[in-house]
Amino acid sequence: LAPWIPVVGLEIHAQISSNSKLFSGSQVQFAAPPNSLVSFFDASLPGTLPVLNRRCVEAAVMTGLALNCSINKKSLFDRKHYFYADLPAGYQITQQRVPIAVNGSLSYSLCIDNKMSQMVTKTVRIKQIQLEQDSGKSLHDDTRSQTLVDLNRAGVGLMEVVMEPDMCCGEEAAAAVRELQLILQTLGSSQAVMAEGQLRVDANVSVHHPGEPYGVRTEVKNINSIRFLAKAVDYEIQRQIEELENGGTILNETRAFDSKLGCTVPMRDKEGKQDYRFMPEPNLPPLILYDAKSLPANMNHQQVINIDWIHERLPDLPSVKREKLVEQYGILPEHSFTLLNEDGLAEFFESVVNQTQMKPKKVIGWILNDLLSYLKQHSLTVKESPVSSFLLADLLNLLEKKEISSTAAKRVLAELWKGEGKTPLEIVKEQKLELLQDQKELEQICQAVIDGQENEVIMMVPR
Repeated sequence: LAPWIPVVGLEIHAQISSNSKLFSGSQVQFAAPPNSLVSFFDASLPGTLPVLNRRCVEAAVMTGLALNCSINKKSLFDRKHYFYADLPAGYQITQQRVPIAVNGSLSYSLCIDNKMSQMVTKTVRIKQIQLEQDSGKSLHDDTRSQTLVDLNRAGVGLMEVVMEPDMCCGEEAAAAVRELQLILQTLGSSQAVMAEGQLRVDANVSVHHPGEPYGVRTEVKNINSIRFLAKAVDYEIQRQIEELENGGTILNETRAFDSKLGCTVPMRDKEGKQDYRFMPEPNLPPLILYDAKSLPANMNHQQVINIDWIHERLPDLPSVKREKLVEQYGILPEHSFTLLNEDGLAEFFESVVNQTQMKPKKVIGWILNDLLSYLKQHSLTVKESPVSSFLLADLLNLLEKKEISSTAAKRVLAELWKGEGKTPLEIVKEQKLELLQDQKELEQICQAVIDGQENEVIMMVPR
């Protein structure tokens, strides 16, 4: 039998990092008291009008440029209608006809057979990035059998990043989203904290035989962790293959991932395509952007967005940062991934390297094997580490000058971890961990041992 070919495409909603919402002046803040951040527009009171947030547009342009997209100088807003308690207007303002950015690509790397030393780089095409509003939140209270609505999130700015179905397994999907998350965080266009719902992933999954058209796809909605994404996609691929091999059919339905059971469960079917009755948003003009060439001379710069100006100010992206780390310090490419994957670890490493005589290749071992395992053990971030880069550099200098052995250095690190404010040198002296360099002193110690154990020494001398 011909093998099955899985096809995976992702739609990712990233919450834009901005002080206020996409079309209103309400503040954006996680875990604020319910319904405390709701303007008249967010609650959809009659006669209220949207006003576009400049920061949200800049964040979307920046993200589009970082993902190699073409930025549309003219994009349009549309209404997408659906009726749900947490969408007070009965429609969402989005960009259906002409989004802000199109035709991009994202390169990501993953390990082959879990071997960090064998990394392969792949590319997924980005179909588009569009601006849209988030909905509110429904909280289902089962004990009272009622649903409560919190509109704090209603109207918060989102970027929807639509990826083409270029992936084939959970590991690829997870690696692509992790790279996107790093890019968003580097740009500052989204904090992309999945635990706070700032990055939510919908995965479209189907399977087919070689040479045949794509199979019927299911959509796994609202996955909120990278680990769960990999599991959900792989489970769904297996489920569809087993279903088809047992003579069943795949329904075009929306499913949810149950992280406790590790499987996907049906939510609702998509039979009879939902009619969103898209229409142009009558209260918003087309969004017009400029570049250096098309910028009008007499225009107030506060009123326009210059794509070239944003492009010039893009920071180094993670891929460039990794290349620089490898070039500058001679570390292995796979180590550069670990350094960037942990927030603040690359800066910590560079800080230690700058304060120590030890070669970067040796420093990386201490940081990845020792420091990182301590942090993981205690569930701490790099910024919460009780051992500062200064203290670690101090310790590595003692080791490099051969004042202590590497076994002793590990003992000192364990002491430093207690955070008692002692320096490496004080710990070494306290616990008498110094290496003896003086030949005469060593001879005296040996002689004293021999003198104190005369009987044993006589037994050892060959007769």
